Amino acid sequence: MHRFNQVLVENQAVITALKQQTDQIEAAGRLIITCLKKGNKLLFCGNGGSAADSQHLAAEFMVRYVDNRRPLPAIALTTDTSILTAHTNDFSFDTVFSRQIESLGRQDDCLIAFSTSGNSNNILQAVKVAQEKKLKVIILTGQSAGNLAAFSEMAIIIRSPSNVTARIQETHILIGHWWCQLADETFMTK
Repeated sequence: MHRFNQVLVENQAVITALKQQTDQIEAAGRLIITCLKKGNKLLFCGNGGSAADSQHLAAEFMVRYVDNRRPLPAIALTTDTSILTAHTNDFSFDTVFSRQIESLGRQDDCLIAFSTSGNSNNILQAVKVAQEKKLKVIILTGQSAGNLAAFSEMAIIIRSPSNVTARIQETHILIGHWWCQLADETFMTK
């Protein structure tokens, strides 16, 4: 039986390892803020739990995190069921996000892509199209980093003793919440 205390120990080990990436996480936060200050938007994508994280963070930027501030342009590419089902039916699941980036992405927008394995082909295709269109790209991935890390100027790889997907996703949302806090502080309504 996996006891809750064991989960806490695993989580703490991941958080402790994350301290080695503070500079990179803060640099990604500055990139997000710069994008938003220039009037550009954030695009989020991921699969499964990472799709939910994409939606969660896009909502925090658009609505608010903790403090009242102006709404910030953020779109989760995981939310429109008509687009998702039409595209995967007519084309391929591999291009479900890249197609949306072709349509919605503009130079200097920022793609924030989640893949715990680092090998999700639809995320890889999204990153490639984002780079072609000169979007900024931030990738959050797990320990293996897979193929994605090589395609991003900013890859935050959760290097930890745990390769458990849940621990990686918990860390991704912690990082995303810090970025939201940074946005609250930067764009605070007076």
